Amino acid sequence: MTDSGMIRLLREEDWGEVVAWEQRAYSASGLSEGEEALRSRHRASPSTCFVLEYEGAFGGYLLALPYPLGRCPDLSLPEQGGPAATNLHLHDLVIAERVRGRGLAPRVLRHLEEAGRAAGYRTLSLVAVHGTQGMWAALGYRARPGTPLPASYGPDAVYMVRELGVSH
Repeated sequence: MTDSGMIRLLREEDWGEVVAWEQRAYSASGLSEGEEALRSRHRASPSTCFVLEYEGAFGGYLLALPYPLGRCPDLSLPEQGGPAATNLHLHDLVIAERVRGRGLAPRVLRHLEEAGRAAGYRTLSLVAVHGTQGMWAALGYRARPGTPLPASYGPDAVYMVRELGVSH
């Protein structure tokens, strides 16, 4: 492992860290969804859910799953599976505070993009929360105003999409 970290598939032994970091990132805003919902997202697409290891320790995670363009998971419900999609939904990305500011989030995102392209996905979507729309726009995501979102995301959430064939 190098100083730049290692990105690997999420494994069973990672769940304690994933759940703890998800709660830390989202519980104050009411967006934490709990372990069963998180595990259900992973079960829907284990090949697009990753962990970042940095200096021998957990540095963050990313959960992504296929979802029809213009739709997204409801945070209050576990994943039930659905129709095949050409869109890969970036459901959650959390980078541990101790490793932020080192360019790791873009690296994890590039890893997801490469995996998505290799699997034949055409687009990546996400729901920007906590006022992060500008950050995602700088990474090539474009807002899709008027896209209906589950109430579980809150009133300020924004659905965004990025074409996978376009690099930023």
